[in-house]
Amino acid sequence: MAPTTATERDAQHLRRAIELAATARGRTSPNPLVGAVIVKDDRIVGEGFHAAAGEPHAERLALDACRGDTAGATLYVSLEPCCHEGRTPPCTEAIVQSGVARVVVASDDPSEKACGRGLGILRDEGIAVDIADGELAESARLLNQPFRKHARTGRPLVVLKSAMTLDGKVATRTGDSKWISGGSSRVRSHRWRAELDAVAVGIHTALADDPLLTARIEGVGRQPRRVVFDSEAALQLDSKLARSAQEVPLILVASRAARRTATDALRNADVEVIVTSGANEAARVGDALDELGARGVQSVLLEGGPHLAGTFLEANEIDEVRVFVAPLIAGGRQAKAAIGGQGAELIGDAARALATEVERIDDDVLITARLKEW
Repeated sequence: MAPTTATERDAQHLRRAIELAATARGRTSPNPLVGAVIVKDDRIVGEGFHAAAGEPHAERLALDACRGDTAGATLYVSLEPCCHEGRTPPCTEAIVQSGVARVVVASDDPSEKACGRGLGILRDEGIAVDIADGELAESARLLNQPFRKHARTGRPLVVLKSAMTLDGKVATRTGDSKWISGGSSRVRSHRWRAELDAVAVGIHTALADDPLLTARIEGVGRQPRRVVFDSEAALQLDSKLARSAQEVPLILVASRAARRTATDALRNADVEVIVTSGANEAARVGDALDELGARGVQSVLLEGGPHLAGTFLEANEIDEVRVFVAPLIAGGRQAKAAIGGQGAELIGDAARALATEVERIDDDVLITARLKEW
């Protein structure tokens, strides 16, 4: 699919389609975010976005909004239209029947069921198809990074979240970490939990903090699956995580070193236990991500602690980093840093971000760094 340079008017309508798609963030998984705009005689006659999995797709909603006034119109869509029968009918079928003369697409769909097939069908039916490039295409791709990575690798997108002091500490020398970031930053973290498919911590964090790992903000449509990386299945049955497993799914990732009695007891408490294999922790992380991806998990918010973050880094499985930096200085050689593990020997070997964004949240500074693009 060769990209074409969009006109300024095309760009305006594609930006609107991308904006519409983003309004459903956190509600469409395992489906992608999609927005659509239909223009006829230089006038927008229909708009739509995919609101949730199982509900109508953006293109069909936009077509319905036109009330039949679509002959010769142009459809702008943030993602390549689907051409397969799923929980909803293929959008290419509706587009062909509508009489739309041109379709402008912001980004491709890398999944096996699509991958250019839909656009080929439209072209075969005599519909002109243009594909955006540059900034518009990148914006559309970034909107669906979890969907794109899962489609290409079968693994979820991993977003590392951390809150640290100005000197890079996530806890004092005594282990105290509440609270480094401010209240507004913590609300943002809960919003991320609601938007991503799963939130994960290591067993040390689970035992030390006894967290619930739910999204506790207004308007949450679903809770994330909770994941604990716990090689020896040491999670306590009276922990908040285990006691709430019937209400909110909990997955424990163990190794073959875990005692059978411990894993059986957790399973009896409605905890799903995944036993991973691999020669080392980094290899077992890869196996765990394969297992999570097979269960439909497309995104994971990795919340702690330093040991788990270091293992994911060594496995090369961190796609994005979101760090709250608070105006505090903890000091101390024994105070914990954000990421453990061996680390890079040389600065030239350190992982480098492809792009960064900086945002002020009250007294904190949020730094978002994208390490990979899918």
